[in-house]
Amino acid sequence: MAGAPDGRIRLTVLGGFLGSGKSTWLRHRLHEGTLEGAHIILNEIAEAPVDHVMLRGSAGLSIMAGGCACCASLDRLVALLRGIADRRVSGKRVDRIVLETSGVADPAPIVGALRDDPVLTHHVLVSEVIVTVDALHGLDQLASEPLGRAQVQLADRLVITKVDASEMAPLRATLATLRAVNPTAVLSGSVHGSPVALPDFADVAPLSVAVGMEAAAAQPIAAVKLALGGDIDWTAFTLWLSALLHARGADVLRVKGVVRTPAGRLLFQGVRHTVQSPEILPDETSDVDDVDSVVVIGRGFNLRALQQSLRAFAGLA
Repeated sequence: MAGAPDGRIRLTVLGGFLGSGKSTWLRHRLHEGTLEGAHIILNEIAEAPVDHVMLRGSAGLSIMAGGCACCASLDRLVALLRGIADRRVSGKRVDRIVLETSGVADPAPIVGALRDDPVLTHHVLVSEVIVTVDALHGLDQLASEPLGRAQVQLADRLVITKVDASEMAPLRATLATLRAVNPTAVLSGSVHGSPVALPDFADVAPLSVAVGMEAAAAQPIAAVKLALGGDIDWTAFTLWLSALLHARGADVLRVKGVVRTPAGRLLFQGVRHTVQSPEILPDETSDVDDVDSVVVIGRGFNLRALQQSLRAFAGLA
């Protein structure tokens, strides 16, 4: 399994609320061989882990028990990944890592720490955040658990599990609500780890899932897609983005996009105050419609204000 085009190890963060089916989904990927050669890191909050006995078929397996990788065990995770990177340099080839987080982990601190680490940023690329959502309980978790909502908001891909156990109307409502909470994530269905089709939900209104007093008082989360245009170069854009995240990083849940540069098409992604090193995309993986655009997901942003800010910063206002 190939790593990133620039030679770094691809790291997938697999998250999801307690009981949402992360290990089942991962186990099926291993059984199918789609993660052949991947090193699996299993993080469990319990001191005595149990899920690792189901995860056979990986090239390597590391267990982190007795603490959550987003807080108490974050330093252990960084050290573990540094060790894998060191062994790779010395000859043991690892091109893909999958980190299955505990059910009470917020992926954001994990992603931020790995991207900020002065060593790992040169060896590991956080390529995707996948979050599993229980079709039966996802709506309740979004409404009652701030953590569940935070997990969904950060995902690049949402895997809706236990689709077969849900009736059609609640399932479609769940899908519409997930789309409203995270407008840019890819949605897919799963039953016992196997992919299944999802029903159409275009005509379904999302449900209100504000979490607690703080969430109710906060501005709504929205995704704004900003077209850069050919008159704004890469240097001006990166300076503007750095300034935006410095000033408003707390309001930015996610920023990502593809930009044409002299080096090729670059994929960039950021979480809150940090942006990972851009990744050069092969031509065949880049959709022309998505080039030279950036999606900002957060609170208090609108398209007109972002456009004016960028053009003023680039001296084009």
